[in-house]
Amino acid sequence: MNRTYWASLAAVVAALVFATVATVARATGGGDSEPAAHTPTAVSADAGFARDMAVHHQQAVEMSFIVRDRTQNEEVRRLAYDIANTQANQRGMLLGWLDLWGLPKSEPEQLPMAWMGMGSEPGADGALMPGMATNTDLDRLRKADGKQAEVLYLQLMTEHHKGGVHMAQGCAQKCTTEVERALAQGMVDSQRSEIDLMAQMLKTRT
Repeated sequence: MNRTYWASLAAVVAALVFATVATVARATGGGDSEPAAHTPTAVSADAGFARDMAVHHQQAVEMSFIVRDRTQNEEVRRLAYDIANTQANQRGMLLGWLDLWGLPKSEPEQLPMAWMGMGSEPGADGALMPGMATNTDLDRLRKADGKQAEVLYLQLMTEHHKGGVHMAQGCAQKCTTEVERALAQGMVDSQRSEIDLMAQMLKTRT
């Protein structure tokens, strides 16, 4: 990936974070003359979702960049680019909210998914949350080529999206920040649509 692409992606993420911070500040009553009406705590669903989904999204971005280097199929490469671009932007928003709220981007004392009432120890092979690929899965993807890489990516990303939808539904129900709930519901809708698309793409390859 060339430097121009990374610079452009960083600029987009920075712009979205800035815009989101401004939106949240207005939505929560923040400003120079009055404090925000509501700031989530470190153990809230709002903060837990932001932290966990930022990690979840980062792996989706990683897998998408891997497959773009392992196949020349334009359909898969286009899907991978769309997922990487969308989830990198959303990750920037989530981390931006944590900064706005003055909360840490990691909480070692809280297990992943604890904000949903289902916290559990991460898997031994690197799968930190439901739907996430293991280290072994990622190694297989890095070594695959062509159709094999396409099929493996579509299978892994389908499971990844299913886990992401479950988490986003949790935030849509439990989060108290309006803009974060709206983003979570948008994730549910878009990732369900991509799951359907990937099912069709898999049918043509298996």
